[in-house]
Amino acid sequence: MSHEDLSEYGLTVLDSVGDGVIVINREGAVTLMNPAAEEMTGRSRRQVLGSCFVDTFVAEPVLVEMVGRTASSGVSLSDQDNVVLCPTGRVMPVNATTFPLLRPDGEAIGVILTLRDLTSIRELEAAVRQADRLSTLGTLAAGLAHEVKNPLGGIKGAAQLLERELDSDSELLEYPRVMIKEAERIDKIIRQLLELASPRGPRYQPVNLHMVLGDIMLLQREAAGSREVSVTTAFDPSIPPIMADEAQLTQVFLNLIRNALEAMSEGGRLTVSSRVLAEYQLARNESISRMVAVEVSDTGPGISVENLAKVGTPFFSTKDGGTGLGVAICQKIVAEHRGMLKIDSKPGQGTRITVLLPLIQSPAKG
Repeated sequence: MSHEDLSEYGLTVLDSVGDGVIVINREGAVTLMNPAAEEMTGRSRRQVLGSCFVDTFVAEPVLVEMVGRTASSGVSLSDQDNVVLCPTGRVMPVNATTFPLLRPDGEAIGVILTLRDLTSIRELEAAVRQADRLSTLGTLAAGLAHEVKNPLGGIKGAAQLLERELDSDSELLEYPRVMIKEAERIDKIIRQLLELASPRGPRYQPVNLHMVLGDIMLLQREAAGSREVSVTTAFDPSIPPIMADEAQLTQVFLNLIRNALEAMSEGGRLTVSSRVLAEYQLARNESISRMVAVEVSDTGPGISVENLAKVGTPFFSTKDGGTGLGVAICQKIVAEHRGMLKIDSKPGQGTRITVLLPLIQSPAKG
């Protein structure tokens, strides 16, 4: 099958399909390739059409093997675990499937290779695994926090009594003050642990994301003080109010924007933007297909690959004195909104955090 064998209508349909499609004839030459396949493989049709598939795709041995086996045996094959393409340097996990191309009389005349981008699916699977881990840790943390809270209150109270008993010029005053300060620090961690384990879900109401972000940005500009930090916003004005918990989302974005500013202690650029993503779908049977993406980017020092894998894990933090619970709580809140939080960072190139939220609007009043 080639472009000449398809009607104009058929070509239009094939070109609009989101999955990549490549057709190889029985001689092993590529006879058809749609735009999605061009984008996913990083190769142009002009370069590929008429070429030997084995030679052109020698860098993808799994695809070469699948096409060869289907061509020789006539059996359809599928692999969604071992195929990774790297168009323009971006790593893309792919589900590859090969089908025998048959004439109406059953004669095999080639192979059809289809490619499906699994990037968003893998990201959603990772988000679900992280949410499960946080749920388990939260349950454990709640029990531990309740056990610690009572004796901690006794320690703090005793230290405060001791502080009042000592003379104002006593050299010993430093010790109860340190005890009180450290007890308060532990109490703050316990409150965060209880928040992580809190069963309260979102209380939905229409929320204007841009108003929430605008208020936070106004306050944080003042908090940045004399640091040379420029702030840029790029909001999509077409995004309507979405159904969400305003207090919880305020907590999420306040935490992320504050972290970004703290990462730029020597100055830099903070960018907050919003847009609609039509390609994300929460689940196969979900009616919702569009999501709102809010990105918080900084030009700070970035995060190493090793540390990036640990971000969001309770008690892991790249900040001095940090608990790592702030990002974990953000992830929990976003997951409860049926969304996803993605972190992209490279050392020396800053950090970009993307919050994806379902674009759910309140029902219209009739």
